[in-house]
Amino acid sequence: MIEPTIAFREALGAHLAADPAVTALVDPENIRAGDFRPEELPAILFGAGNVMMHGRASGAQFVATLFLDLHIWAVEDGLDRAQTIGAAVARRLMDWPVGVGFEIDAFRHTRTVWPRDPNPDYGHGVMSVEAVIRWSI
Repeated sequence: MIEPTIAFREALGAHLAADPAVTALVDPENIRAGDFRPEELPAILFGAGNVMMHGRASGAQFVATLFLDLHIWAVEDGLDRAQTIGAAVARRLMDWPVGVGFEIDAFRHTRTVWPRDPNPDYGHGVMSVEAVIRWSI
């Protein structure tokens, strides 16, 4: 497996891109990694993420908790549009993504905030998720 936050981000991106309710609002090409307001909107960008290592589990596996922020951006209808996208994403996050090369033991959407962008035309939301995963090298 590649670095755990990258693998988790890829699984989460595929999970969102497979949901017609999400892709009706956001082009799957705009569901990707990134840390700043994108040019193509609406978009869902994944931040870099954080890892809390827990050590080893049976079978020479590694265990970690991953923390990741999803940034939802919209310009058409600003915050209302971003919140509509956020609602579709939150519904999708009720189901766990499927890991490739790792197992997810726990997953949850922990919080959502809607910070105001200096430009009122833009809507921006930050959804935080965390997962406990296991993998072998």
